[in-house]
Amino acid sequence: MFPGVSAITTRRIPVVVTLLALLALTACTVGPSHPAHARQITAAQPTPSAPAPTPSASPSPTAKPAFKSLAWYVSQVPTFPEAPQPQPVALPTTGSAAFWHRLPTDQKVAFITIDDGGLARPPGVIDFIWEARIPVTMFLNSPAAAEHTDYFRQIEAVGGVVENHTITHNSLAGRSYDYQKQEICGAADRLEELFGKRPTLFRPPFGEHDSTTLKAAHDCGAKAVFHWTETVHEGKVRYQTPEKVVQPGDVLLMHFRPALMDDLLAALKAIHRAGLTPALLEQYVR
Repeated sequence: MFPGVSAITTRRIPVVVTLLALLALTACTVGPSHPAHARQITAAQPTPSAPAPTPSASPSPTAKPAFKSLAWYVSQVPTFPEAPQPQPVALPTTGSAAFWHRLPTDQKVAFITIDDGGLARPPGVIDFIWEARIPVTMFLNSPAAAEHTDYFRQIEAVGGVVENHTITHNSLAGRSYDYQKQEICGAADRLEELFGKRPTLFRPPFGEHDSTTLKAAHDCGAKAVFHWTETVHEGKVRYQTPEKVVQPGDVLLMHFRPALMDDLLAALKAIHRAGLTPALLEQYVR
């Protein structure tokens, strides 16, 4: 035994006994409702319904997102220059809506439009539009908009705009004024009821139209009727003009189909290759 240890131990025994007695007395006199008692139970006995947390594995900073996951699509989006301050185009005052394949502007912008709405509505599109900040104009048939209102409202909430694409998606060219007005105004009325805003742009089904279409569209509240300069399908851009490159003011057409994520990405890459920035059509037609 080390020198001095026995003497120190002997002197401490009465103190230890006294402390033990006090602790025993305290344990008997503190009731279950005492706050100290409650804190001890909470700390020592977690409720059975709360499972013990498991450590989450932190993703590796060098890990690549899974192919065609949302993170992958977002990672593929090019970086665009800031869009210029929109300069709205002049509208006709003839009692008919303007008709354009390409918006008449020299500003370095192009426009993404999505048609129909009844065939497919990929759920990832909503998050993709939000994460990549994609400005989109949706030309919807009113029955599809009524059946899938929640989906289109979510796209609207992240920056999309709802516009008019008739009720039945029938060709309008050569039809009577009354027929065309019913198709256009009837859809506009329903879309306004669903989304709280009357459409101001119109796309005729298949792009087929005549002078009666432009008059009826104007009378239903449309300022402009749009065709397109490129189509995008299954991730491939198809040019409708001989330039084979997106030009300022071009309108890219795609549809609510299963490959819409690929179509949006292909459109963004084509716009970027042309040195342009995607912009919202409605900011240029007021």
